[in-house]
Amino acid sequence: MTLTLEEIRRLPKAELHIHLDGCLRPSTMIELAREAKYALPATDPTSLAQWMLVDDAGDLEDYLRRFEVTIALLQTPESIERVAYEMVEDAKSDGLRYFEVRYCPTLSGRKGLSVEEVVAAQWRGLQRGEKDFGVPSRIINTALRQNDPAASVDLARRSVALREHGVVGFDIAGGESGRHAKSHAEAFRVAREGYLGITVHAGEAAGAGSVKQAVFDCGADRIGHGTRLFEDPALEAYVRDRQIPIEINLTSNVQTRAVSSLAAHPLRGYLDRGHLVMLNSDSWLMSGTTCSREYWLAVTELNVTNRELAGMLGASFRAAFLPYPEKQRLMESTLKEMFHLYH
Repeated sequence: MTLTLEEIRRLPKAELHIHLDGCLRPSTMIELAREAKYALPATDPTSLAQWMLVDDAGDLEDYLRRFEVTIALLQTPESIERVAYEMVEDAKSDGLRYFEVRYCPTLSGRKGLSVEEVVAAQWRGLQRGEKDFGVPSRIINTALRQNDPAASVDLARRSVALREHGVVGFDIAGGESGRHAKSHAEAFRVAREGYLGITVHAGEAAGAGSVKQAVFDCGADRIGHGTRLFEDPALEAYVRDRQIPIEINLTSNVQTRAVSSLAAHPLRGYLDRGHLVMLNSDSWLMSGTTCSREYWLAVTELNVTNRELAGMLGASFRAAFLPYPEKQRLMESTLKEMFHLYH
């Protein structure tokens, strides 16, 4: 029996690939813009939500331009804390039991905020949210491919020092074309030796070669997107055989033209060939989606079975950058809720 969107929303889920600057509520944006004296492209929540929805991008670089609006509103501790707090409330509404939110903290330094101040504000919001809504979350600090590799190393060192303030992972994002992750390999070495989980945006705008760099040059524990991994069958087999998790983002992959259509997405093939995959929304605002909707699309458009759905939901907890005992408790607490999907 095909599950409805509401039934999927009620299922326990973990979301591992979601961006802080891609998840602001339009109503919150309007209030923050008023306080910051920032001119938005629209002044009512409905029109602003429509403008922020990226359904007209030509490529990944085009998609990323919308983030300039939200980043401009994340320049004070109060705004960062508020957005983080509201993310937890929205996560609760979508049936998430855990999520990891990623952001490049240096983007909030235009008025002098340090990396430490940005992370502290984000962590305060997430902790308050967990207290009020019962959904735990953690932080992944994200370097940017277009930045000097030395800046990535500095961010990695600061991220390691912030492990006790909710930082569990290190990532790199930004336009992939012509910007190699291996140029930032030293930053990933620092992060790994500081015991942070490693996830790398790869195989989205660039081909399978970017995934190869993520695995071998950056030591990725997880692959962000991995959409074009299938272009290198030997590498794909390597990733599958080692069960390196792939963070799939269906809607945003269509929006960035990483795939021509939902029907052309490689998720179906990855499942058939035994990969460890889970679904994520990437950006609630710019992609106009939720984690639940991504699973619903997989079920209704890509013929994902209930058993495969349960497998992906389980993988989302299994791949989390949490201490194993915490992951085990989350998995055990949700197993009974997914039992019926296997039968």
